[in-house]
Amino acid sequence: MNKFISIVVLISIILITKGYAGGITGYVTNSNEEPVEFASIYVEEIGTGTSTNIEGFYQIILSPGSYTLVFQHLGYKAKVVKVEIIDSFTTLNINLEAESIVLKTVVVQANNEDPAYTIMRKAITKAKYHKQQLNSFEAEVYIKGSGRLIESPFFLKKTIEKEGMDSTASYATESVSKIKYTRPNMYEEEVISIRSTGQDNGTSPNSFIFGSFYDPQYVNAISPLSPKAFAYYKFEYLGTKVERGYEISKIRVIPRSMGDEVFWGEISIIEDIWCIQSTNLNMQNMGVIFNIKQIYEPVEPFAWLPISHKFDVTGKFFGFKFEYGYLSTIGKYKIELNKDLVQEIEIIDEKIEKETVNNLGKKSKNELDNTLVQGGQITRKQFRKLINAYEKEEKNKENEPLVVSNYTTKVDSLAANSDSAYWAQLRPVPLTNYEIKGYHKIDSIAFAEKAELEGDTLVKNRSDKFQIMDALTTYTFKLSENDRLTYYSPTMLFNYNTVEGFNTALKLKFIHSKTKQNYL
Repeated sequence: MNKFISIVVLISIILITKGYAGGITGYVTNSNEEPVEFASIYVEEIGTGTSTNIEGFYQIILSPGSYTLVFQHLGYKAKVVKVEIIDSFTTLNINLEAESIVLKTVVVQANNEDPAYTIMRKAITKAKYHKQQLNSFEAEVYIKGSGRLIESPFFLKKTIEKEGMDSTASYATESVSKIKYTRPNMYEEEVISIRSTGQDNGTSPNSFIFGSFYDPQYVNAISPLSPKAFAYYKFEYLGTKVERGYEISKIRVIPRSMGDEVFWGEISIIEDIWCIQSTNLNMQNMGVIFNIKQIYEPVEPFAWLPISHKFDVTGKFFGFKFEYGYLSTIGKYKIELNKDLVQEIEIIDEKIEKETVNNLGKKSKNELDNTLVQGGQITRKQFRKLINAYEKEEKNKENEPLVVSNYTTKVDSLAANSDSAYWAQLRPVPLTNYEIKGYHKIDSIAFAEKAELEGDTLVKNRSDKFQIMDALTTYTFKLSENDRLTYYSPTMLFNYNTVEGFNTALKLKFIHSKTKQNYL
């Protein structure tokens, strides 16, 4: 029966795929012919794209036409390919070369300052500008993730093995949302489709996706682009590469003191624009380590926005060691630029470019104000004053100036009712064989839960009798023909979040069924 269902689902997926226009499919590998996991593929003409899965496989559904695809991954040279799509799928396998970054001619300035500092000073100066650069944007966000227990206390290992519990697929999730941002800090999210099983233990990546490194704080930690960054970090220049006409400098971020409020890793900055091109940064909170990889693309020539996020979360607590991984792609961008701000402006670092500052001379207030609209050269100090004044003026115009930010979310009433065929044509990232098994489990659990609520079945335990392992997991007591009580162990409800830290709970669920359609 299971094989028959699998065949039916596979045929449905094929029929749905064929019902769409053509597209591109293939594998992304490196010079050793190894798959490049989670490589980003961006389609310039439609402002969207996808990522490869852990097998290096990708697939994009596209209408007939000409497209420019950008293949990239941290540590590799970006590759731009132009393709022509007809009414069928085209196979396009891509090989990415390792990136080659070079040191600039002058690695160390006369004052022995690492060149990373002038790059970061300019990037920090423009951080507020990049927050004000867009009046609004709309986009579609796809998230998939999974988590598992990889280590447990020695006294539970044998019991878990004996009970046949599978720790490799304890949590899986997949969702599609539409998000809308309105300047300065208003976010709206509509969850279109979602399915999940298990507990995320407070590892959800939403706060990372809706946050920004351009803010002084990013998820409870000091951003490397914060005005206070130099008090928390040291920076090291690693080199510069040139891709698609952009100079991209890679900077190592080093905390002055390790703790729960800082990042460490690497950040890449687009020179002249002084915006983020990519991040590979880590942070920790109460022993849980988060790794954040992001790739940005120019949705408009001077407006770089994130198109992919990769989050890995690892932690250990009371002998339980867990790991979670999330992949997010953001596409179908529709943006409105802030017409008050010019897109091209040259930032001068007074500390290094003293001769240029002298040649600029003093500017009147009107001349400085015009720089925001018309462009030109301006010092960091002057630009910072202008942006702060602009931001203050904008806040004074707001009806509720005390509102720092506002985030609202709603879930479509049919968000959890989509079947496998629907997801097959919706998701931008192809599933691996491992994930197909995991999501088949989600569908099975969802079906069982629906049947339980409708009174068609009672929860079936591994044995009619209560066992010692049930105290550590879940057990349903049949109290009568129409009444049952389900016990959820604190070990199954173990949770972590950045506010409360580690926590757990004891949960009981009582269901009284009158008929198959009526229950309490």
